[in-house]
Amino acid sequence: MTKLDVLVFAAHPDDAELGCSGTIAAQIAQGNKVGIVDFTQGEMGTRGTPELRLQEAEDAAKILGLAARENMGFQDVFFKDDEEHQLKLIQVIRKYQPEIVLANAINDRHPDHGKGSSLASKACFMSGLTKIETFQDGVMQSPWRPKFVYHYIQNNYIEPDFIVDISDFWEIKIKSIAAFGSQFYNPKSQEPASFISSSEFLPFIESRARELGHRINTKYGEGFTVERFIGVSNLFDLK
Repeated sequence: MTKLDVLVFAAHPDDAELGCSGTIAAQIAQGNKVGIVDFTQGEMGTRGTPELRLQEAEDAAKILGLAARENMGFQDVFFKDDEEHQLKLIQVIRKYQPEIVLANAINDRHPDHGKGSSLASKACFMSGLTKIETFQDGVMQSPWRPKFVYHYIQNNYIEPDFIVDISDFWEIKIKSIAAFGSQFYNPKSQEPASFISSSEFLPFIESRARELGHRINTKYGEGFTVERFIGVSNLFDLK
């Protein structure tokens, strides 16, 4: 087992890269172990194939320097926030024992994002319940509840509760996004156009990061929402 400091849940391959890869890179640079668990292979997406999406996810993992990445194989679009899927996520949480979980936006243009957000939140709480039994390789897992669950902001604008300065990691973020070449603007592609493959989409991602960075007096930022209040013991920890 690889114990992780931060575990990122993503409904689709590339959700984490678009939403919080700058924060991932920043945490790894500080010596933390970070992993991503993708729920689906994005097989219902307009462009690419499940096999290609998995390879792109692996390429992005290498760029970011992840300690782990796996795919749950949930059915794209049709996965549910129900007992079956919650139990599978509980197994993953107990496997990696993260201190912090980053999950999809609480609501967004794609229904899978809000649904994935709710699924992750419930599983994180339920993972700490001793009477829910799960097993890995035939061995009963110990309960584990992450200390914090934060939600990264995706397409829909959501007012952030806090913003992470990712200015020093912007290039890594862009490279990790570019690993998903099947999904984004490519004038030579013969595949059908999609919402995220337009020539305006990646400039929008940069504009959002610049706007969030501007709000904390840095060049680039990524925003997150919280499930409970954040506490500090020193006012100088706030920037």
